[in-house]
Amino acid sequence: MAVPKKKTSKAKKNMRRSHHALKGTNLATCSNCGAPKRPHRVCLECGSYKGKQVLTSDAE
Repeated sequence: MAVPKKKTSKAKKNMRRSHHALKGTNLATCSNCGAPKRPHRVCLECGSYKGKQVLTSDAE
């Protein structure tokens, strides 16, 4: 079983974790209404996806 000979320093530990940061979500604009939405998903404002109406609202 592998056992470390020395304690890993804070600097070395943090250098290893430098790629662990969370990234922000990408936003695209809806081609129909211009609202920000997540890419490859239905627009929640107008209910369209790839130029087609997918969702219908109950308020209408």
